[in-house]
Amino acid sequence: MKSDESNQSLPGKALPLMPGMPLWQVVPTRDEEGRLLNDFMILIPGLRKKPQNQIEMIAGNIQAVLGHYQDVVFANINLPINLLWISIKNRPGLMLEVTAAIKVLVPEAVLVAQKPNF
Repeated sequence: MKSDESNQSLPGKALPLMPGMPLWQVVPTRDEEGRLLNDFMILIPGLRKKPQNQIEMIAGNIQAVLGHYQDVVFANINLPINLLWISIKNRPGLMLEVTAAIKVLVPEAVLVAQKPNF
């Protein structure tokens, strides 16, 4: 995966993005049967400051993880803000499962979530 100042799609898992194109214009919102998709974000602190070969290795690790899940329909790395956006089909527990699998290979990855009110 090449990096530049634009959003980066993970090869084989996403639509190619044009620089500066807002995600809301390209991220799918429904699956092929019309059901709503779930989206979540993973922050990877310091990703953009890493050497190019490390960025490519991390992107490859993420792609390998996502390739194991047929329910992942879209993924995008926004390098300028160190953010991975993932869209998945609605399956209970899938978001946490995918996040945990990514975290095994990218330990600095953090799920962006609201703190639960207990």
